[in-house]
Amino acid sequence: MTQEIVDIAIIGGGPVGLFTAFYAGLRGATVKVIESLSELGGQPAILYPEKTIYDIPAYPEISGGDLTAKLLQQLERFTDRVTYCLKEEVLSFDKTGDHFTLTTSKGRHEAKSIIIACGNGAFSPRPLGLEGEERYADTNLFYNVRQLDQFAGQDVVICGGGDSAVDWALALETIAKSVTLIHRREAFRAHEHSVELLQQSSVRLMTPYVPLTLTGDDERVRQLTIQKVKSDETVDIPLDSLIVSFGFATSNKNLKQWGLDSKRSSLLVSPLLETSQEGIYAVGDAASYPGKVDLIATGFGEAPLAVSQALNYIYPDRDNRAVHSTSLIKD
Repeated sequence: MTQEIVDIAIIGGGPVGLFTAFYAGLRGATVKVIESLSELGGQPAILYPEKTIYDIPAYPEISGGDLTAKLLQQLERFTDRVTYCLKEEVLSFDKTGDHFTLTTSKGRHEAKSIIIACGNGAFSPRPLGLEGEERYADTNLFYNVRQLDQFAGQDVVICGGGDSAVDWALALETIAKSVTLIHRREAFRAHEHSVELLQQSSVRLMTPYVPLTLTGDDERVRQLTIQKVKSDETVDIPLDSLIVSFGFATSNKNLKQWGLDSKRSSLLVSPLLETSQEGIYAVGDAASYPGKVDLIATGFGEAPLAVSQALNYIYPDRDNRAVHSTSLIKD
């Protein structure tokens, strides 16, 4: 089967990648968004969907989940031009004639240009490391909280001692039937004020304990057994849902294999967001240049410039002048 050659392949489906796809669609380009995770939205959607962001233009405040929803809603206008490829990790890309061939963990894609918007790299949750864990993942064992009300009336157990674990425990206190927070140290690593609120709350604190075994049926974990540190003492905790909040590990392990000039976990780009290879651009946290400010708002501003440069590269003889969206969209 002949692979369609799109105008722009965007590596990364976080907020900046999604807005880049929107602006490319606005300019009439065909786009593939290639994302290593099973859902779009990047860190705001996966790590802090309920947390409030205050520096998005025109939004006095917006949650990470709502920001993703708005970006996807914006993209609905271009369903005929934008394709999403989820759970695909870009391993390498090569120039073949007048286009690039991107090799991923699932296959290959063809594109006339590439915009890299992968942030600090692919990220994955740090697991419990217990037998049977994968079986229960995303049924009632979660590595992040998307909607608080899904835990209403439940006995919830949270493992972790950082800001996210403490924040989720406090947020769920009035929603869940009960909340138990397990940490391997006596002291929590969260913000001091949050820890004070935790100690005044009804959350059951189990410290210092570590997860030992999971017990459940074919689909759901029903009990977590924990062991006291430096002791043989164990405790069985029945549960309806288990939240593992050990943080996420990020990796740009493939970045160095891409053959582009880089600095730490980002790519060196010109003032026009060009990487060291012609036809490949980088935006958001994936791009590094003097004075760069790593904010979502910065990446949103970089997206139109990268798309414009990509179109100039693909169609050098075409009039690629950017015009206002009011002239491009006629409702």
